[in-house]
Amino acid sequence: MTQLPLRAQLASALGRTAATLSRATGRGDGSVIGGRVSLVLEPDLLRQLAHDRKLALVSATNGKTTTTRLITSALQELGEVATNAFGANMPAGHVSALSSAKDAPYGVLEVDEKYLPEVIDATGAGVICLMNLSRDQMDRAGEIWLLAQKWRRALAGKNTHVIANADDPLVTWGASTAASVTWVSAGQPWKEDSWCCPQCGGPLDRKGMEYVPPGSAGTGANPGTTENDWACRECTFRRPTPSWVLDDDAVIDPRGRRWVLDLKLPGRANRANAAIALATAEVFGLPVDRALPRLREVTSVAGRYTTVERDGRHARLLLAKNPAGWLEAFDVLDPSLPVILSVNAQGPDGRDTSWLWDVDYRVLRGRPVFVAGERRLDLALRLDVAGVPFQLAGSFGQALAAQPPGKVDVIANYTAFQNIRSEFGRAV
Repeated sequence: MTQLPLRAQLASALGRTAATLSRATGRGDGSVIGGRVSLVLEPDLLRQLAHDRKLALVSATNGKTTTTRLITSALQELGEVATNAFGANMPAGHVSALSSAKDAPYGVLEVDEKYLPEVIDATGAGVICLMNLSRDQMDRAGEIWLLAQKWRRALAGKNTHVIANADDPLVTWGASTAASVTWVSAGQPWKEDSWCCPQCGGPLDRKGMEYVPPGSAGTGANPGTTENDWACRECTFRRPTPSWVLDDDAVIDPRGRRWVLDLKLPGRANRANAAIALATAEVFGLPVDRALPRLREVTSVAGRYTTVERDGRHARLLLAKNPAGWLEAFDVLDPSLPVILSVNAQGPDGRDTSWLWDVDYRVLRGRPVFVAGERRLDLALRLDVAGVPFQLAGSFGQALAAQPPGKVDVIANYTAFQNIRSEFGRAV
């Protein structure tokens, strides 16, 4: 690594000190305040810290933190990796992450969708992962078509390699100006934000198709099938041919070989995240047979999927921040267990809770449902309309205490989730 200028070294050191003090006083993990202090002293610090590193940026509406963790785990096979493991995904968090591992030759940074163009310019990252775009915090981020357009502009003319989900039309449109793209069929269970062509505004046709990996014709290779093909009815914009395909519990690589994932992380969404991670690892020169064992070691990510215990009650924590995220959470619920739902509407969540009406909660019928959080009445009304019986609780602690000893699933949005983690000592 190139030696930092003296001013940058001082800014980095003071930022690390601020982060340490934040952790010591219980104010947080220090990943944001440390970066803010550093950037006040040296506004160009992110560019300087990123120089000479092999960097991957990971951006999406859902799955950024998990995919960042999976890629990081894989690349640790090659050497030390700097990363923002706990989701501080704006420039201050990136500065903290790179500063904390200043000699790491590799970096994997989760990036907020809105900040991606700025971070691409600042870091000059050579690899960028784009996975999905759907409505989230509309009062802050704005229309997702505008985000995709910003991605297009940011990638145009850059010497970057993009790994992109070909099944999401908005992601495909956003990534299509990049100099080099590896297309991955990672799926798109939530389609309600992409029925129209982002290129011309016309309707998108969707249909199933059979996928035959390149070079496998006549070899007896087992093709995967996908229900994710799409094409515009009014212009030439259509789904590109993927070179990596998520096929149920396995990934088919560009050579047609099928790799069973066998992850400890549950659910289809995490298998999609793993497909992106494996494609990214190969861009860094790490083959699947070396990357996949690393992915199988990951059991939880920043508290997600962790089970916490109190008085004989074992609560598994699931994060859901938007309609697409709730669909993913429902996919991993145990139908035999009660479930606690907790929703806030603070700044990091977005103040507007109208998105609750886009979630189909009828899947929760037939099991005990408990509702907590600052906006529990908003959620209660939505459940009532969906015909889902529930019980209101004044707090998460009350909802948990109402359960019989045994297992319970918990779905919470961002700040509600973090509050629960703090209550249990920020279990990871």
